[in-house]
Amino acid sequence: MRIVADDKIPFLKGVFEPYAEVRYLPGGAIRQEDLRNADALITRTRTRCNRELLAGTPVRLIATATIGFDHIDAAAMKELEIDWTNAPGCNARGVAGYLAAALTGFQRPLRGLTLGVVGVGNVGRRIVETGEALGMRVLRNDPPRAEREGSAGFSELAQLLEESDFITLHVPLERGGAHPTFHLADEVFLNAMKPGAVLLNTSRGEVADNPALKRALLAGTLRAAVLDVWENEPEIDRELLAQVFRGTPHIAGYSADGKANGTAMAVQAVARKFGIEPLYEWRPSALPAPEPATIDLAAAASPEEQLALACNTACDLLRDDADLRRDPGRFEQLRGNYRIRREAPAYTIRGGSGEVRDTLKRLDFRLG
Repeated sequence: MRIVADDKIPFLKGVFEPYAEVRYLPGGAIRQEDLRNADALITRTRTRCNRELLAGTPVRLIATATIGFDHIDAAAMKELEIDWTNAPGCNARGVAGYLAAALTGFQRPLRGLTLGVVGVGNVGRRIVETGEALGMRVLRNDPPRAEREGSAGFSELAQLLEESDFITLHVPLERGGAHPTFHLADEVFLNAMKPGAVLLNTSRGEVADNPALKRALLAGTLRAAVLDVWENEPEIDRELLAQVFRGTPHIAGYSADGKANGTAMAVQAVARKFGIEPLYEWRPSALPAPEPATIDLAAAASPEEQLALACNTACDLLRDDADLRRDPGRFEQLRGNYRIRREAPAYTIRGGSGEVRDTLKRLDFRLG
């Protein structure tokens, strides 16, 4: 058996070698000739899995170690009779940790403010829980789910835009169909937002119209924006980067825990497809402990300061933002060589006020 794999997928090297010949290549550089003898392709979002790449190859399965799959031409794969899998929900808690750090990073009281969540799938559900843990009123917008399940519990987009103090996007990129999301956050969307509101995007860069967002920030229509994803990655709009409150290189879901989940789901999919029984339930070995693993909070600090310290220790957006601003041209390197980042359950909270400790427990931190 022969496998071609993205060389940036963590924890993968050495896993299949007892059972297959594995060739590791940069995801964005994989070409059709690389797949001439391959049975499986294990990848991330940087490999465009289309007819041009896969036609005429013996590949029978594409396993992407990511929640997103807009890099896979599903229609073409069906015609070519190539199965594919993604890793739904693998990075949901990582994105939730990123959002917690972003929201608390404003260091303003969040209790009682309204968080609008657009897209309530695996990740969006986690974000709803995060907002509720922070004491926020949460509005949910998800037209496909509302159609399937009924409108109870969901808000129309117009209401969400009008009432939300923070709006966060968690939709797949869809350019057509009944519910397209390409440039969902366009000029009309942005102008309809509550004055002084904040937009956060960790879904796909093309979901937000970047030039329109730049104009809205310049005009003061929006109070601020937090962007982890951008149009034209990795060649992002540097003027927009200069305007956002926090800008990061598409790493919201890049916790070590989330990466381990994604790799495990990809490995298991390949193993089951090709009958490699010892890997049916494979998972990476123990992940490295964070440094520091204990977060000490001073009860004398304000609740906002305590929450910001805890959440930003687990997900250091200040560092990620500074790295990108220092050299936006290194976007892909910053993403591909991202540091080990652990999720909230890897941290123990010491000290802090009772209210803050209760909130952090709901955000999955351990209490010491």
